[in-house]
Amino acid sequence: MTSLAHAYRGVFPVAPTVFDASGTLDLDGQRRAIDFMIDAGSHGICILANFSEQFVLTDDERERVMRAVLEHVAGRVPVIVTTTHFATQVCAERSRRAQDAGAAMVMIMPPYHGATIRVPEIGVYDFFRAVSDAISIPIMIQDAPVSGTPLSAAFLARMAREIANVSYFKIETAQAAAKLRELIALGGDAVVGPWDGEEAITLMADLDAGATGAMTGGAYPDGIRQITDAFAAGRREEAFDAYERWLPLINYENRQCGLLACKALMQEGGVIAHETARLPVQPLHPATRAGLIELARRNDALVLRWGR
Repeated sequence: MTSLAHAYRGVFPVAPTVFDASGTLDLDGQRRAIDFMIDAGSHGICILANFSEQFVLTDDERERVMRAVLEHVAGRVPVIVTTTHFATQVCAERSRRAQDAGAAMVMIMPPYHGATIRVPEIGVYDFFRAVSDAISIPIMIQDAPVSGTPLSAAFLARMAREIANVSYFKIETAQAAAKLRELIALGGDAVVGPWDGEEAITLMADLDAGATGAMTGGAYPDGIRQITDAFAAGRREEAFDAYERWLPLINYENRQCGLLACKALMQEGGVIAHETARLPVQPLHPATRAGLIELARRNDALVLRWGR
């Protein structure tokens, strides 16, 4: 298990999966997106998450993206690979391949399928225990409403204490700050990484609750760093001022754009050539896109000038 002294902390945004105009993987664009994210101050990067459109990729495409990113990053920053799958065996194998390719950590949602197929608590526990037994790198449990699987703070803390590699938690549920506080109190040192998610919309509350990492969208880690760096240095008022400046953009991404925001900003700034999302995901309405760009310009986000 990772010790608190060697814990991953800071801003670990989710990278988009980059496609060309026809919807084919654009691995050169993928590499540029990664370079921008590192230049913009990311402490690490997460790939193949929901905001990476992992659900529209074939297994072969997942493998190609993972290897392209890990080879290109070449150790510059730690990379978290999302390996979520309903089947324990498949998730364990994905996680082993990610570890062998150089991933620093895997992120996994509890097993679920569709709107109604759920697994009871004992099944969730056995799932994570089996995946942990298959690897030797940390596991981050993604606690998000999309899974429809209730994971109490007590249950998460129990898994942290009893399952060797379960040590990071991305909390995206309602009242995340309260859950983070309870998780930290119940899990103690076994909770190595209590993290914020959901595009940082609750970031200040979550930092106050003890969050040590933020997994956000990939378009403006430079802005998120202004918040987290000040907070980590004990300058809470400065952090709050930065949060107030960036919150309109954070809110707009979270409530108006979702996973399309990052690609739109990267395309606008010349980081990538196309902001294509695979069907059936629909493109942003032009007016929505214009509002996103306007808010990013107000904060002089690096993404709008990195590629120009």
